[in-house]
Amino acid sequence: MQVYGIDAIVRIVSHFSFIYLAFWGLRSLRVDTLFRPLKETQIRIAITMLAIAIGFTCSTFFLEIILLCKNIFMTLN
Repeated sequence: MQVYGIDAIVRIVSHFSFIYLAFWGLRSLRVDTLFRPLKETQIRIAITMLAIAIGFTCSTFFLEIILLCKNIFMTLN
């Protein structure tokens, strides 16, 4: 039972970490200069949603790679 709790914590931390990294990366691109006519709130919401999409996708990819590697090593034993 405890393994599921640890797995859930790892997944949550991974998702939030990658979302933060995506948000940080998008903010460094200065995307807001491309959308001057829009309100700043709309730009922030768009960047946040894009960061969530990118971060979640990257996190899922890396978690899947880790799971596949774990499965490969377990079948070798």
